Amino acid sequence: QVQLVESGGGLVQAGGSLRLSCAASGRTFSGYAMGWFRQAAGKEREFVVAISWSGGSTYYADSVKSRFTISRDNAKNTVYLQMNSLKPEDTAVYYCAASRTITAQAMGVMLGRDKDDDYWGQGTQVTVSS
Repeated sequence: QVQLVESGGGLVQAGGSLRLSCAASGRTFSGYAMGWFRQAAGKEREFVVAISWSGGSTYYADSVKSRFTISRDNAKNTVYLQMNSLKPEDTAVYYCAASRTITAQAMGVMLGRDKDDDYWGQGTQVTVSS
């Protein structure tokens, strides 16, 4: 089992920045692709960004490219999401996710399946005011 706990959400004005963290516990962190997803009120959950277990490969949704940056520190079992130039449309609950059975490039498929070895955090609210 892997437990994921997100932190760092909050209220920020448009154009501002936030840094989300996701701390993993319960099992070795290496070998897991990690990602961030988000769900706005009344909308479906969507893929935001993913990072390979080595940290060498990252994949971004077009809507956040050049504004968001994912990174990970395997020594601390933590993945980060630096969000800059935030927009009101970035308002959502942000979820951390982990899987050893799919690559970072394919992490979007987690949205369409329910597997015991896919892990999700409880989410952290990000609100961007205009």
